[in-house]
Amino acid sequence: MSRPFLKMNGLGNDFVVVEARSAPFAPTAAEVRAIADRKSGIGCDQLIVIEPAQGADATVRFWNADGEEVSACGNGTRCVGWLLMASGEKDEVAIETKAGRLTASRAGERLVSVDMGKPRLDWREIPLKVEQDTNELALRLTDQNGDDLGAPAAVSMGNPHVVFFVPDVDAVAIDLIGPMVERLPIFPEKANVGFAQVKAKDRIRLRVWERGAGLTKACGTGACAALVAAARRGLTDRAATLELDGGELFIDWRDDDHVIMTGPAAVDFAGELP
Repeated sequence: MSRPFLKMNGLGNDFVVVEARSAPFAPTAAEVRAIADRKSGIGCDQLIVIEPAQGADATVRFWNADGEEVSACGNGTRCVGWLLMASGEKDEVAIETKAGRLTASRAGERLVSVDMGKPRLDWREIPLKVEQDTNELALRLTDQNGDDLGAPAAVSMGNPHVVFFVPDVDAVAIDLIGPMVERLPIFPEKANVGFAQVKAKDRIRLRVWERGAGLTKACGTGACAALVAAARRGLTDRAATLELDGGELFIDWRDDDHVIMTGPAAVDFAGELP
């Protein structure tokens, strides 16, 4: 049986979204990889499946392009939030994820805000293999030119992130350093690897190597993690615009400790899975 899908993106971070509230859809890892393949499949960074939920508008599950299911995806949640609000004619929806319940709300024309919840900052919550100061990990690496990348920070936004602060993010060989850091033994669940350049107290340039997906045009949870890490070090205020390859996100780490992500959602096309 063929299965309808929507191709969506948030700042170029792209998704195949499958509606499964009326008929279950449980893809295998091989099927996820086939769908995500940009040469022989539809092509995407993540596969998203919308399932029924009790007490919420929907349950949402995420798979990276490598076939591994993950707990959270910020840009994907924003896209699904827009879809649920549009189809249900609502201004706010509740979404269940493996990282917890998230709330999405309208923020303008095609703009969606998602309450991503509180950042997890304890080493056990990231998780790390051994106890570390997550504000400054005892992890020292050099870039392709032999220059010290400095001690990174670690933050979980429902998925593990490590953030390096660099003077020029575009000068870093992310395709070389990203996959190496992703798989370091200190990260038992692997890690998303962000490279952040602080341009002002309210502006950060960011690129992210996503575990299981590679270098993407945007990473919502990565943007949240970078803002939290920068604010903890006093490098920025608690709210800032994040410049990603695909566009801009506004991140606000509120006084109640919740991180709010605001950005666009777009539908590219509809189709059917073979």
